[in-house]
Amino acid sequence: MGTWLEGKPLADKIREEVARDIARVKQARGTVPGLVAVIVGDNPASQSYVRMKEKACQALGLWSEVQRLPAATTMAELKARIDELNAADHVDGILIQLPLPGQLNSHEVISRLRPDKDVDGFHPYSLGLLMENRPGLRPCTPTGIVELIKSTGVKIEGSDVVVIGRSMIVGKPLAAMITNENGTVTICHSKTRDLAQVAARADILIAAMGKPGFVGPEFVKEGALVVDVGSNAVSDPEVVRALFGADPKREKDLQEKGYTWVGDVRPGVIEKAGWLTPSPGGVGPLTIAFLMKSTFDAYRLRRG
Repeated sequence: MGTWLEGKPLADKIREEVARDIARVKQARGTVPGLVAVIVGDNPASQSYVRMKEKACQALGLWSEVQRLPAATTMAELKARIDELNAADHVDGILIQLPLPGQLNSHEVISRLRPDKDVDGFHPYSLGLLMENRPGLRPCTPTGIVELIKSTGVKIEGSDVVVIGRSMIVGKPLAAMITNENGTVTICHSKTRDLAQVAARADILIAAMGKPGFVGPEFVKEGALVVDVGSNAVSDPEVVRALFGADPKREKDLQEKGYTWVGDVRPGVIEKAGWLTPSPGGVGPLTIAFLMKSTFDAYRLRRG
């Protein structure tokens, strides 16, 4: 049986480092980094993420603000809001909470950000720096995944790494980061033939497709390190029990909230894997921690 790989210990370490950096610049300059999160509409998952980010900012001493816009916001209105934030000197980082409502083009919206305030690292300029392996602001979830893998002592260099999922939020930037670390990457997706067989060759398997319980033991090489990036809100109790078993916490969530959070990987994989991140509790804390670090980095890059 493998080892559960919790994200909180590493996330706590990163947050402590950022808190010290913020306290240092506050004492020296009388200023702290400023982060503004923009959320459009009332997506429950997005609202939950933004609340977690608010709490993290407060705990670390970051100045933060959440700007909540109605679901009917137009492209012109959102671009105007971004232009205001781009011009505001006290704002070091801007976060556009994704997904956006259907009438809003996320590519246009992200491209409107000033690259030096793009703390999510999704701007085309930021992604270009990543592809060239040059310093810059990086996507937070992929950064957290790479650092979590390193924390185990498992070497990325020379490893066969399979990433299931090709989104611009996780899969594609993560593949670039793994390549920069000298790993050999295969990106899989819905059109990949013999997906389970391809995945089962991996020394490191990363599941990021957003399909509850999609990855079972047949996808996993004996002793592999498996990272579950999935965070899926599932409301059907039968689906939850069939894929994840009868878990008291999930049963309570289903009764009280009407849904529960599950990953892309079935828990039984732990019997075959060397390491497995839980979901929730694996990658999630690191995403928040590296967002805080990215905001401080944006402050430092802008102000020296």
